[in-house]
Amino acid sequence: MVKSSETERKERMDTSSLMEQILSSDNLNRAYLQVVRNKGAEGVDGMKCTELKEHLAKNGEIIKEQLRTRKYKPQPVRRVEIPK
Repeated sequence: MVKSSETERKERMDTSSLMEQILSSDNLNRAYLQVVRNKGAEGVDGMKCTELKEHLAKNGEIIKEQLRTRKYKPQPVRRVEIPK
């Protein structure tokens, strides 16, 4: 099935709208508070939860723009095995 240009335009708008919702200040603040509340483990970069606020204050807008423009390159995920 071939998509019409109108269908492709709507899909891009939907994706764009979703990204804006994800990057909204309210959503990011809720995510930050949840990480702090859960005492999130440090990542592969060694950043502790207590260092996150300062890091986001300095780099938050840059990271958001990189996400918006699809230029953000995340670091590998830190895997923790939980014995069963």
